[in-house]
Amino acid sequence: MMYSRPDRAGIQLEWIQRVIDHPSKQVIQADGRIRRWAAIPEAEGRFLRVILLADGETIHNAFFDRRFSNED
Repeated sequence: MMYSRPDRAGIQLEWIQRVIDHPSKQVIQADGRIRRWAAIPEAEGRFLRVILLADGETIHNAFFDRRFSNED
């Protein structure tokens, strides 16, 4: 997978799939996009946010969310 931003180059596809399959939190946006988060132990426990299109399958974006809190 090619990443256009160097800060996202370390994100592994298996981590993205893990977030999709087993999110800690999910929010559906007004436009139908789905935001999912999960901690990635291999990345020092940081939370990866994966944004899916409304179809629930197409990945729109994935990045480590520095502002994520489980209490949100």
